[in-house]
Amino acid sequence: MAPRKENNSACKIYQTRIQFASIESVKQAGVDVELIERAPIIEAITGSGEIVYDPTKQASLASRVPGSVWLVTKGVGDLVTKGEVLAVVDAAQVGDLKTNLLRALAEENLQRQNVSRLNQARSAIAGSRILDAEAALSKAQADVLSSEQSLRNLGFPIDTESLRGLSERQVLDNLRLLGIPDEIRAQLNSKTITSNLIPIVSPIEGFVTQRHVAPGEVVDPTRILFEVANTSQMWLTLNVPLENMDQLAVGQPIRFQADGSRYEVEGKLDWISTAADSQTRMVQVRAMLPNVDGKLRSETFGTGQIILREEPDAIVIPNGSSHWEGCCQVVFVRDKHYFDSPDSFKVFHVRSVRLGATNGEFTEVISGVLPGEVIAAAGSDVLRAQLLKNNLGAGCDCVAE
Repeated sequence: MAPRKENNSACKIYQTRIQFASIESVKQAGVDVELIERAPIIEAITGSGEIVYDPTKQASLASRVPGSVWLVTKGVGDLVTKGEVLAVVDAAQVGDLKTNLLRALAEENLQRQNVSRLNQARSAIAGSRILDAEAALSKAQADVLSSEQSLRNLGFPIDTESLRGLSERQVLDNLRLLGIPDEIRAQLNSKTITSNLIPIVSPIEGFVTQRHVAPGEVVDPTRILFEVANTSQMWLTLNVPLENMDQLAVGQPIRFQADGSRYEVEGKLDWISTAADSQTRMVQVRAMLPNVDGKLRSETFGTGQIILREEPDAIVIPNGSSHWEGCCQVVFVRDKHYFDSPDSFKVFHVRSVRLGATNGEFTEVISGVLPGEVIAAAGSDVLRAQLLKNNLGAGCDCVAE
């Protein structure tokens, strides 16, 4: 619960009553009455907010090496799976790295044969020659590892172990379209295609939200080509007053209604900022919103409620029917014998009440009245004015808390 304004326990205002001479005088004063009812009440902290993509489920894709765009396979709105190719870039650096690996493998194979041949003739040759050959083999193996790692750094699924023992032509055929999926390979002419192709692969499943590239364009690692976002879950950020921080806790339900929408979405509070904005003195909180049906849109503004308490059957009164008398919150309850006699005085009793949450046109009453009682609603300020007038000059022996 939020902090409540408390009445002064020493106040005797509840012993007061306001009376009219007749029903007509009540009508002339503009006083109307309402029945105290039960209704659902939600106590919440309200704040403005925005829906955005979940940054942990969003990816910005660029080419890892300079080159020209050879093929684009996806556009804005397309659904992509993890590992799916969005575009293919022709980069000379990729061809050089593949050539380096090819040479390193050939050199390694040659040095391995040389070491084997010298070991067989160990008794007839100097030991220094064997040591030199083994050193050359170690260098060749290091060159293979270096070339392999360079290709791995660009995202190529290289396995040099499977290339050892193959002829140079077979190694070249394996490296030429490395990383290119079969559906794209089927579109290529194997006789004219180069070894410079590097695929732009999506690291996540989601939708292409932005595309900034077309075939033939020159690209480099500083240029973002695609934005991909998984929209199955969105982030909601709310800005709430600093003074409400003591009422917040992770796990509380949040309801959000976008501007112009008739529907509410629900989530759970999962993060509360440790800092307040230096200018607005608002604190940012966050909730995860499920978006299975895909109706939520990024950068949507609206109003959210952090639910503190839900009371399905609260005692409520119309807004404006309660008044602060100076040390107590009061309402004016119509006497139960109001209609017993046409000639009797029409009495309203002053009742001290404690209020709760306000929803729409109603305010919750925590204590002081019961369902079925009748209170002054519209025009009740006339009764308050009369109450203050009667007490004018009489003083009050209570002190407002």
